[in-house]
Amino acid sequence: MELVLITALGVGGATLFGSLIGFAFRRLSHKFSDIILAFAAGVMLAAAVLGLIIPSVEYGGKFGLLYAVSGIFAGAFTINIIDKLVPHLHKLAGSDIESHNNGSLSKVLLFVIAIAIHNFPEGIAAGVGFGSGDTSQALLIAGGIALQNIPEGMVIIAPMLAEGMSPRRTFAIAALTGIVEVLGTFIGFFAVSVSEAILPFALAFAGGTMLYVISDEMIPETHAHGEERGATYSLLFGFCLMLVSDVLLG
Repeated sequence: MELVLITALGVGGATLFGSLIGFAFRRLSHKFSDIILAFAAGVMLAAAVLGLIIPSVEYGGKFGLLYAVSGIFAGAFTINIIDKLVPHLHKLAGSDIESHNNGSLSKVLLFVIAIAIHNFPEGIAAGVGFGSGDTSQALLIAGGIALQNIPEGMVIIAPMLAEGMSPRRTFAIAALTGIVEVLGTFIGFFAVSVSEAILPFALAFAGGTMLYVISDEMIPETHAHGEERGATYSLLFGFCLMLVSDVLLG
């Protein structure tokens, strides 16, 4: 349990650390933002596939494929529904704002919700990994999520400052996104701890949420400013870095 707590704080703290770097470099170019976001997407993709979906198949026994496929789609559908129903703003790396059911909520709150939608499933994925009992694999997942949280934290600062938020409020929002991830980690861990029978499905579910975020938000964002080639290679580099880590630490 102590290891889970330390890991949860590390995963959430990585976003905060990235945001501090973002304050130091407030005017990130589209090219740089796209490349580091694509790297984060590659790390996240590898963590989802190697750390969650493949273990789901292995833990599921003869029903492993069924658990994995159903879990992936369930996770994706869940994030899709949340994405449509919850008022929020999409904005990464200085792109134009895409609004969803904004109503009268302030932009500050909308930013918080948008980032929470993105980060919460990552925390769940880290927690579910520990529920499997494979500490090395769980640390690999958490390490990958923390690694991709750093550039992600960097690129969310400039858009919020550009919307007129004060540096103090911007930092508070960044801290809140880290807290959301910490909560997600504990929810994922305790959900699996209650019943190991749901572990294969839970692993795939967490993987599905991450795949959805990668495909729906991260890749389109990194390909929106004419830097598709660099973003693609950056994604591949992030994926291969996690692949090598998995093999060497496995």
